[in-house]
Amino acid sequence: MTIERDTLKEFYQSSGAALTAAPDIDLVFNRALLDQIHRVSAEPKNVTYEEVDAGGRPGIWCIPAGADQRHVILYFHGGGFVVQSVNSHRKLAGHLAAAAGCRVLLLDYRQAPEHQYPSQIDDVEGAYGWLRSQGVDPDGIAFAGDSAGVCLAVSSVVRLRDKGLPLPAAIIGFSPWFDLECNGKSLETNAAKDVLVRGPLVQQMVMAYLSADTSRTDPLVNPLHADLAGFPPVFLTASLDEALLDNAERFAYRAREAGVEVELHTVPGQQHVFQFMAGRSSAADLSIAEAGSWVAERLGLMAAVGG
Repeated sequence: MTIERDTLKEFYQSSGAALTAAPDIDLVFNRALLDQIHRVSAEPKNVTYEEVDAGGRPGIWCIPAGADQRHVILYFHGGGFVVQSVNSHRKLAGHLAAAAGCRVLLLDYRQAPEHQYPSQIDDVEGAYGWLRSQGVDPDGIAFAGDSAGVCLAVSSVVRLRDKGLPLPAAIIGFSPWFDLECNGKSLETNAAKDVLVRGPLVQQMVMAYLSADTSRTDPLVNPLHADLAGFPPVFLTASLDEALLDNAERFAYRAREAGVEVELHTVPGQQHVFQFMAGRSSAADLSIAEAGSWVAERLGLMAAVGG
């Protein structure tokens, strides 16, 4: 039996050690270091990329061969609203595009602390409106993201719904981070297993994202306090070993209570956003294949084979 190498865990450990050794490192260098996470991903097959202006913000089209042009997954990268980028997530988004058989638009939204809430949600709304102006029907659009990107996806849907605007057809979330109060039990119970996420780390990111007068329980900030009535179907995946596990569990419970269709997949022994290892990990490949098949069904597509 071949034991797969956990390159993601190794990356988190090495980058964490580097940042600990240089606690005063400039944010620019911090971002550059963490962008290197793309190296744990294999290049997706038969996917091309194209830069685009998406409603005033840069983006990258991830286009699988034979992609259906009428459907789009609008993807928001993680990184606590502070780090990572379209560069760190290009391969991951490309694998999802191949699995779903449609284009993925990876959005380069503004980041904190230079741009605090609600700049990020403004950028999502702008990109969503731009897609619609390009003739893509809301029923042909899904939102997707990982970690803080899932929070951004869900918060944006709350705003769109409250404005009475048409909603996307579905939401995909890998290792979601919703709890901006940072009081989830799994932050403690999984602390020995998760090599990346710690209480002080998420606290720092919240303080960068939110101004001092923004409540951490504002429904547009923290989806665990939002009214989820009328939401589109939601697909979530989280590892049983990650510190943010209960974020996915609590959101799924609340969404179901609101009558939302929710599918929650939990897997053992993986690190935060283990989908980064796409093409080099059977767990990552299976998770992306499941998400691709699920969203293809919600968008009325036939899921592509492979990735």
